[in-house]
Amino acid sequence: MSFADRISFGGPDESGRPARRLVGVSIGMVYLLFPVTDIVTGAFTGAKAVWAALLLVAYIGAYIATVVSPPNMVKAGRFTYPLLALVTLLGVTGALAFGGSWLSLPVYTVVLYAFVLRPAHALAGMALSLLVVIGGGVLHRDDWDTLAVLSIQVVTLGVLFISVRNTRALSHQLRIAQDEVARLAVTEERLRIARDLHDLLGHSLSLIVLKSELAGRLAEESPRVRQEIADIESVARKALTEVREAVAGYRQRSLAEELDSARAVLAAAGVAAEVRVTGGPPPAALDELFGWSVREGVTNVVRHAHATRCEITVTVEGDTAMLEIVDDGDGGDGPYELGNGLRGLTERVTGAGGTVTAGPDGHGHGHRLRVRVPAVEYA
Repeated sequence: MSFADRISFGGPDESGRPARRLVGVSIGMVYLLFPVTDIVTGAFTGAKAVWAALLLVAYIGAYIATVVSPPNMVKAGRFTYPLLALVTLLGVTGALAFGGSWLSLPVYTVVLYAFVLRPAHALAGMALSLLVVIGGGVLHRDDWDTLAVLSIQVVTLGVLFISVRNTRALSHQLRIAQDEVARLAVTEERLRIARDLHDLLGHSLSLIVLKSELAGRLAEESPRVRQEIADIESVARKALTEVREAVAGYRQRSLAEELDSARAVLAAAGVAAEVRVTGGPPPAALDELFGWSVREGVTNVVRHAHATRCEITVTVEGDTAMLEIVDDGDGGDGPYELGNGLRGLTERVTGAGGTVTAGPDGHGHGHRLRVRVPAVEYA
């Protein structure tokens, strides 16, 4: 890992350890010492000091929770948006209620907007924070120099951290693209080796087998010669079988290739295809399994469904990878029986710790094939 990766908010895989992410995003929170000073020096007294302390503690807690809630730097977590809304509410309340150094709370919130929201929404949040800073300052009659500095911070920090997040997202996409290019290059090389084995060695071994059979028939008067020729033929047949098995292994098609093939097959059958891959590509160990599932599912759609539309969705979320193939064909109301292909697929998926669900899609027409596999355990 490079020095830049070590001091950045996320790691090369964009996951980013929460502790390091928190340090990176929250390092500027040292300036919250100024609101703390209002409480500990007696500038706020009585109930006002109590409420100010509670609000500041709640703001810091919600802020930290928001920073560590996303699974990575480019994707929000389950509680990220509710926590961000709470941080916004607390920041606005503190700025409007107390003014002065408390106007810095919306500035910190802008940083969260930049990392959590899409750029357009982050800019809207930045504009809201700017209005809150100016409004709180005017309400409490703070000096205009302070308001000018805080307003500049809102704009500059917002734009800066939006750029940082976009850079991280582009870097993540670039790594995915590089991995895909490398994988496709390996697949192409495997296919080339398979062709060479089949065309060269496979042909030569087949010729040896044929010649051995012929020699065996010509040497009927010599048992010893016939035995030696039979041994040659046996070894040649075994070698030919092994070569064919190796070629079959090299020619295993990847998920990406099967998806491309599915588009072409469905188009040739007059079926409109829609393919979606969300959450990134599945783990490498699932590539062949999902490729096999796509091949089996699309074959069934073309042969039996009489469909006009087919949706193929691959989703990787957390520890689960899922493939769904849904068509709008007929026959969705009657009993559904698994054929040999789906039974074989079920055995493969079960061996990987997953499940297969096949049957009517629940809307009275069409069928749905769903393959769900625990990605982490299998990978």
